Amino acid sequence: MDMHVWTPDGAVEPRPAVLLIQEIFGVGSYIRAVAERLAAAGYVVGAPDVFWRFARNWEAAHDEAGLGASFGMVQQLDMPQAIADCATALAHLASLDGVERAPGVLGFCLGGTLAWGVAAEAEPSVCVSYYGSGVPSMIGMIDQIHCPTLLHFGNDDPYLPSEGVEAVSAAVAGKPGFAVNVEIAGHAFDNHEADIFYNEAAANAAWAKTMAFLGLYLPVPSTV
Repeated sequence: MDMHVWTPDGAVEPRPAVLLIQEIFGVGSYIRAVAERLAAAGYVVGAPDVFWRFARNWEAAHDEAGLGASFGMVQQLDMPQAIADCATALAHLASLDGVERAPGVLGFCLGGTLAWGVAAEAEPSVCVSYYGSGVPSMIGMIDQIHCPTLLHFGNDDPYLPSEGVEAVSAAVAGKPGFAVNVEIAGHAFDNHEADIFYNEAAANAAWAKTMAFLGLYLPVPSTV
């Protein structure tokens, strides 16, 4: 299983790390751009190749044709195995020189679902999940999750009905360290490469919340 790694320039050691889990489009230009954002903020970033067992280093265009082809990839994915693979990637990232404590996990779309599964099956320092459509059906894992967890959703997501978001919100209500953020947007609103999905206002608002959450629970050491 390949894992792409980004290291921040001039970082002070030890450094926090984030496992970044791809959308269905693969570890392409969008995920690389997100990794660069995180590295610029001071995090070591590892992005595993989730489809490696049947389509190594898959990348698809962020358009209707790429979406259709990527759905074909997802249909071949064994979700429990993919969660286990990502948990192994989390452990490998933690073992890299200069990485402090357990990494956090951050995922988008398919990766948002896998991030939730990793939080339940492993011990990341923090979990941030963006519009993981599988999260409502996996809400029974919540008692297995012991790290602070932030879940982002859109209020008009065709892949994630409002009933699912409401069920997740009800399940996490009152649980310390859990938070749900709902933006006025559809699915994949952070993906600036996908004109069919991107919502700049929602992306900026959710990213600010993500960075604040990471700063609280997985802070970057001061360079002073």
